[in-house]
Amino acid sequence: MDIAGYFASIFIGIFLGLIGGGGSILTVPVLVYLFRIDAVMATTYSLFIVAVTSMVGSRTYLKRGFVNKQTVLSFGLPSIVVILLTRKFVLPAIPENIVTIGTLTVTKSVLLLLLFALLMIAAAYRMISKKNKGDVSSAENKRSTLILQGILVGFVTGLVGAGGGFLIIPALVNIVKLPMKTAVGTSLVIIAVNSLSGFLFSLDGSPIDWQFLLTIALFAVGGIFIGTTLSKRMDGAQLKPVFGWFVLIMGMYIILKELLLK
Repeated sequence: MDIAGYFASIFIGIFLGLIGGGGSILTVPVLVYLFRIDAVMATTYSLFIVAVTSMVGSRTYLKRGFVNKQTVLSFGLPSIVVILLTRKFVLPAIPENIVTIGTLTVTKSVLLLLLFALLMIAAAYRMISKKNKGDVSSAENKRSTLILQGILVGFVTGLVGAGGGFLIIPALVNIVKLPMKTAVGTSLVIIAVNSLSGFLFSLDGSPIDWQFLLTIALFAVGGIFIGTTLSKRMDGAQLKPVFGWFVLIMGMYIILKELLLK
């Protein structure tokens, strides 16, 4: 299973580099099901892996001028505040045992995985759907909508350790009207800042397996070099529906496994 986990870690980076989001949503399932990491700890590990991978991937876009720094600030600041509140107050407030129904006990870890599966299904819909949201007309409406999106991404990142790129990219394209390449680069910077903040907010003295964490991050970084190279030759948007169907199947599998296949 470890070999499969390392192989899957490469694809986390590939999809982050290629489409600017979505790849990070694979991180927690890879850690839980292939490396057998507890779901709560997996959300913390995921934040570090996604942060390092996105930071490396964003360098290429920064050099090519495909990052809108003003949008990073407008989107990122509300996200960071919500991530802090979520990691420090919301996540610790969830009890270890949520509810028991017959032979099924929904623990904190199971709840996080179920929430993550629902997030994957929502992400898959965004990737598969060809519909775009309508234009946001006024500058004030754009700013308000962007802040709300930042808050939502912050909550998602803080709670389940996902970068939220599947929410960020549509916001940058439809609200800010950024070209796709710039949206991808800007998304990577936002994901990097958010994920690193979430990881630092999560450090509470619990032991961290740094050798394992750095090894997985290294594989994902290798993947993002592949992804950013491919992005110069391929249109990542064309691959989104294919990846979306894969994420949808993964999300449904997690729900079935946690509720029925225990």
